[in-house]
Amino acid sequence: MIGAPSLPSLGRLDLAALPQVLPRLVRMAFRYRWRCLGAAGCAAAAAALNVATPKLLGDAVDLAVQHAAVGAALGTAAAWLVAACVARGLATGGMGYLGESVSQRVGFDLRLAYFEKLQRLDFRFHDTHHSGDLIARGMLDLEGTRSFIEMGLLRALLLALMVGAGLWRLLHVDPLLAALALSFVPFVAWRAARMGAMLRLSWQRLQAMMGELTRGMEENLQGVRVVRAFAARGFELLKFDALSDAALRLSNLRITLRMIAVSQMSTAYYAAMGAVLWVGTQRIAAGTLSVGTLTEVLTYMTLLQTPVRQVGMIVNASARAVSSGARLFDVLDREPAIADAPGALTLHAPQGHLRFEHVSFAYSTQAVLHDISFELHPGRTLGIVGAPGSGKSTLVQLIARLHEVSQGRILLDGHDIRHLTLESLRRAVGLVQQEVFLFDTSVHDNAAYASDTVAADTPRTRVAEGVAQAQLHAHVSALPQGYETRVGERGVGLSGGQRQRLAIARGLVSDPAVMIFDDATSAVDTATERALRQALQAAVQHKATIIVAHRLGSVRHADEILVLDRGRVAERGTHEALLRKGGPYAALWALQNTQTRREAAR
Repeated sequence: MIGAPSLPSLGRLDLAALPQVLPRLVRMAFRYRWRCLGAAGCAAAAAALNVATPKLLGDAVDLAVQHAAVGAALGTAAAWLVAACVARGLATGGMGYLGESVSQRVGFDLRLAYFEKLQRLDFRFHDTHHSGDLIARGMLDLEGTRSFIEMGLLRALLLALMVGAGLWRLLHVDPLLAALALSFVPFVAWRAARMGAMLRLSWQRLQAMMGELTRGMEENLQGVRVVRAFAARGFELLKFDALSDAALRLSNLRITLRMIAVSQMSTAYYAAMGAVLWVGTQRIAAGTLSVGTLTEVLTYMTLLQTPVRQVGMIVNASARAVSSGARLFDVLDREPAIADAPGALTLHAPQGHLRFEHVSFAYSTQAVLHDISFELHPGRTLGIVGAPGSGKSTLVQLIARLHEVSQGRILLDGHDIRHLTLESLRRAVGLVQQEVFLFDTSVHDNAAYASDTVAADTPRTRVAEGVAQAQLHAHVSALPQGYETRVGERGVGLSGGQRQRLAIARGLVSDPAVMIFDDATSAVDTATERALRQALQAAVQHKATIIVAHRLGSVRHADEILVLDRGRVAERGTHEALLRKGGPYAALWALQNTQTRREAAR
């Protein structure tokens, strides 16, 4: 007999996941109670008819042997046999249809729950989990999980009913023949369980490899310009080929495991059939068994052959569901680190009065901000400058609760932002970041994305006004389809500066009470930035505005400027006051002006 690869070669089996995943899937399926009961009823009917069919065929054979009774009685038996076969086909079809229906509905529920959970999980989760792996879980793992309902659960139920009903029937016919006919079942069950363990281990590894392939393909597509610019096509092909080859070898191993197990189970089945045939012929010769009864036993074994062959499929589906479900539920069971507090308030008609009180923040054990305090009133502008890594972006992200403060508190209109609903808080705070992301849709829909109405229903005049304030209206009007022009994946149809201005327009259209520009004009030339700043003055005159910038010219008009150094406020004051102090701000101003004059001289 051919040996199978050993378990240690595939890794360790996490048995703890099995009772957590499969019962949970069954409970999800029973949300659709009547469909589940209908599928189970069809399975019971199919099992009963599978046992009745051999009995009808055996009776027909015995009638045929009795030459005097061949006529009408044999015709009636044949009619009953045909009817039983038709009914069995309908019951099996109904079981498959209802089972797949429940399976698809469970998949629908899982898909929505998974996507919704990804929307709520905090940035720390997304920073530590690659998007390619998350996509693989939401596609491949989800498909493997939901298919267990039909491919595993219902087929296992049908097999159990057929074996149980057949054993009951055969014990009444001949106990010895019953024992021989079902003698292969224990071996098949043991071999299937062993195969299931190995298949699950191999599936866990294969899923991890598919996640790596998805991640590699996603990164390659997103960085295709870098790959072409550095002529790295050969390197990327070799890297992808190595991952694909490893996945192919593991897939071949899975096929080998399955085929070895199926061949061993088939050998046991035919050995049992041979034993039944040998003993049965001896009984017929001795006159203690009829030809029809032996036909009944052999027919039952023949009908049992297909479900038994599907044991491998049942175990494979169960193994896949356990490994896939464990990865999927690992995400679904996570609680967001940042969520609405019990009894959180909805902020209506926000004014934009912002206050930091001794705010500190740390990533795990790494301190980023230390004891930051300031107050910003509506209609006022705060500038934040500092060296890269000084905590500027982190500070403004705290306002929208993209991260949670470690110490101190942030107040908006007198409310601690931790006591406000996230939705109302983030509608009150408009954050335009340096790293711009645009959706592959029209200019209009991208600009209207953050508005309080559906993007397609946002008034054209409102969108056009925001785009004009962002100094982009002339360019958009010249596009082939104007505001309906698609910007391409991640806004590839626009330049870097145009993408930033469209992001600014998106922030303006949403009309927040607190407007934050996090280095939002870094890709815009100085002249355009000056025109943009003048246009924005009217748009933000009643808002609390925060401008984070590397170019000090972007914040010189601010009512107050904070200079951050390693997460602390090193200086604060107006542009003129900071220049008079002669500190870090004044030194940086002198350096940037010198560089500007040199560039102009060239």
